[in-house]
Amino acid sequence: MTLSEMNFALPDLAPAAAEIFLLTMACAILVLDVFLKDARRTVTFVLTMLTLAGSFFITFVGSSAEITYTFSNMFVDDLMGDFLKLLLYATVFVVIMYARGYMLERAPQAKGEFYTLTLFATLGMMVMISANHFLTVYLGLELLSLSLYAMVALNRDSVQATEAAMKYFVLGALASGLLLYGMSMIYGATGTLEITGVAERLQLGAANKTVLSLGLVFLVAGIAFKLGVVPFHMWIPDVYHGAPTAVTLFIGSAPKLAAFAIVIRMLVNGLIVLAQDWQQMLILLSVLSMGIGNLAAIAQTNLKRMLAYSTISHMGFMLLGLVTGVVGGDARYALNAYSSSMFYVVTYVLTSAGTFGMILLMARSGFEADQLDDFKGLNKRSPWFAGIMMMLMFSMAGVPFFVGFFAKFSVLQAVVASGQIWLAIVAVIFSLIGAFYYLRVVKLMYFDQPSDPSPIEAAFDVKVLMSANGLAVAVLGIFPQALMSLCAYTLLRSL
Repeated sequence: MTLSEMNFALPDLAPAAAEIFLLTMACAILVLDVFLKDARRTVTFVLTMLTLAGSFFITFVGSSAEITYTFSNMFVDDLMGDFLKLLLYATVFVVIMYARGYMLERAPQAKGEFYTLTLFATLGMMVMISANHFLTVYLGLELLSLSLYAMVALNRDSVQATEAAMKYFVLGALASGLLLYGMSMIYGATGTLEITGVAERLQLGAANKTVLSLGLVFLVAGIAFKLGVVPFHMWIPDVYHGAPTAVTLFIGSAPKLAAFAIVIRMLVNGLIVLAQDWQQMLILLSVLSMGIGNLAAIAQTNLKRMLAYSTISHMGFMLLGLVTGVVGGDARYALNAYSSSMFYVVTYVLTSAGTFGMILLMARSGFEADQLDDFKGLNKRSPWFAGIMMMLMFSMAGVPFFVGFFAKFSVLQAVVASGQIWLAIVAVIFSLIGAFYYLRVVKLMYFDQPSDPSPIEAAFDVKVLMSANGLAVAVLGIFPQALMSLCAYTLLRSL
């Protein structure tokens, strides 16, 4: 049989132009880096930044309100995907800028692999964001996960980093197995792996309910691991603590955007008919995450571990928007609820990047600056950076009028509108408990004496970026409406 007889239609490559460009550049940088003799890897760094800028330009120019499917409906290009990708490029750009100085001071880690692995992880997240097929989700997820395992173990001389990478790898493999098992059961129940196809079969009632329910449990368990919510959170504190801080910064920010995207794609786009089933599971995960995350964070003396438990509680809070989208089969409040979750994730990524960036800023060769005591008297060493850190901590605690307050407020508003008042009260109580450990950092910076009185020095570009990051948290707190409206509009055009 010839190719013409097979009637093979070439897929439309335009919706995936940014992914193709980034993959091509990542492979080229990987090969080029082998031949570079420069220990600072300046060429690799510049090319990585240009790749991100090029991807941003391609996505921005190609963005439209139309929903386009390609690769036999396995890949979707819509406004939500484009918006999340633009935020992803910006986040990764900021992460690499913060990480550059830190990596150079630690010669064994200052290799081109950091940049290429970051690009491959970014590609994995882009595929996850645009997936319209369970296998596409899995491919993106594995590309991201495998890149992250290698990045955590980048410092081969560190026992802590190697141990963290091993734990992450073993637990990640288990979670991937759960996710695949759930997908196989959904395929068995519906006869398709295409997300929109699954939704159509469920609308028609053409699915085995028992198999479907079991598949849903495994699917939610796999998603919960990737989000890092209780009881699938075991890897987060160890990985955050053991990984080089530059890698922790990356893990703690960008992947949250992709995780939100796959929750929307799989649960909202594909399994909305089963909303009342998966919402019950997510309520349990959310309440446990807010409780255990906030209570465990209080006991931490290491800032990275504290922020790890804080991440668990924040992801629990983000889930609140997803559990209130459909109430008693009524989806009237769905857009408001899902857009509040999206706004929460975007603002969390912004704040998290700034917080880990501050740890990187204070770290120097042989000194990680990841203990709470390292922030004692920061106001005496640098009033400006202390002010930025204070704004970031206030935002995470949900203090008015910083962006974190409006993120929490919009989610609570969605919960109250759905009539689940008890859930809003639980969330507020755990937020008040969580405020303690953020305000403790502010107390250390302003009321304790520094153990090292030397002033903090930073490169000009990092100073500018850190200042912009801190001020963005403050400005978006005063004018949150534009970002909120953008989140709502992109979801309106995509769901």
